[in-house]
Amino acid sequence: MNRVPGNHDENDPLVLAARRDADRKQRARREGETSVGRRLAQIGVLGWMIVTPTLAGIFLGRWLDGLMHSGLFWTAPLLLAGLGFGCWSAWKWVEKA
Repeated sequence: MNRVPGNHDENDPLVLAARRDADRKQRARREGETSVGRRLAQIGVLGWMIVTPTLAGIFLGRWLDGLMHSGLFWTAPLLLAGLGFGCWSAWKWVEKA
């Protein structure tokens, strides 16, 4: 694949990342610096985005284990699934912001 300088592919991840970065810089110049309170609120939201699915996985797993008398057979994998989903959703939220 020969690339000609100045001829950019619209779907190139590098081009998309550069545009996203330029948009963020323009928004920062236009809106000013984000306040400390807003940053702390974002951190709190990220925490809840991870904790909530993890706790849901634990509670669902404990309920299934109690129903089936299976020890931690359901709790452990559902805890990991909830944690994985929470981290994935937090990553997507940060990536979008």
